[in-house]
Amino acid sequence: MSITDFVLAVEDLTVSFDGFKAVDKLTMYIDKNELRVVIGPNGAGKTTVLDLICGKTKSTSGSIKFKNQELTKLSEHEIVRAGVGRKFQTPSIYENLSVYQNLEVSYPKGRGVFGSLFFKQTAEVENRVREVAAEILLSDALDMEAALLSHGQKQWLEIGMLLMQDPELLMLDEPVAGMSAKERDQTADLLNRICKNRSVIVIEHDMEFVKKIAHKVTVLHQGKILAEDPMDKVQANEKVIEVYLGH
Repeated sequence: MSITDFVLAVEDLTVSFDGFKAVDKLTMYIDKNELRVVIGPNGAGKTTVLDLICGKTKSTSGSIKFKNQELTKLSEHEIVRAGVGRKFQTPSIYENLSVYQNLEVSYPKGRGVFGSLFFKQTAEVENRVREVAAEILLSDALDMEAALLSHGQKQWLEIGMLLMQDPELLMLDEPVAGMSAKERDQTADLLNRICKNRSVIVIEHDMEFVKKIAHKVTVLHQGKILAEDPMDKVQANEKVIEVYLGH
């Protein structure tokens, strides 16, 4: 497989904050339609890796190629436009808008809240909203004010807002934190569905959840990759047990 076949190719990625290497010569490749989970103890560099990929943090050295396009030179919005979507730990939804409106304003043709509230609503947008609402289990809640959704539903809505932009790479930071057991299971199903036509990177601590979704697990420790394997192998890995699962 040549490098060009990967959706994401991260090579020798390093970022130092005041001499501390938060990410240290990291190399990682993500396939098309792959669901990769990144785990590791606190301070391992997990969120920093997502920050580097989406352009929020600039690397000290190394390369991040998304479909062969170098991302380290691009701004955050150029990276979004290239097809990379990122969800942070706390959901950022418009609480006072309905679920429908939240999805509608996320449609790429009308960027920015005000621009998009006034663009002519087309059948295309309407269809996309309904399609995404079905994917995120909110078809019955389209008219509901977003503030009234449960914690889990708010997380799904935010994933839906990213899906409206149809990213080819979606990155989620602890998507099931604070969810009920039922919502966690539904989220696992949701992620397994959405990676049918895009690649997904998830940072997660909940190992039961990781088992349900991961194609491959990358274990980070002190900014370096400690292991990268299917979940069953990772769980049996002595080094991983020592630094992470043993705690």
